[in-house]
Amino acid sequence: MGTVRKTITLTIKQDSWIKAQIDAGHYTNDSEYIRDLIRREQERNTETEAIRSALIEGEASGEPKRLDIAAFKKRMLIAHG
Repeated sequence: MGTVRKTITLTIKQDSWIKAQIDAGHYTNDSEYIRDLIRREQERNTETEAIRSALIEGEASGEPKRLDIAAFKKRMLIAHG
């Protein structure tokens, strides 16, 4: 995997926060911390898009139907029994 060197500017408070995370043993250096933040944001965006897609699919599926509780429970027993 290739890497790209970046220069970023942080506030003193932000830099202190990163140093505290490293001192606590959560990360070994600044770069590891920043990469972890990016990975988490990428995962969050993926999850958000999945939810958004499911909502759109649900809206497009038509009018809601009345839920038959007995039939639902029966399907769950069969599926997990």
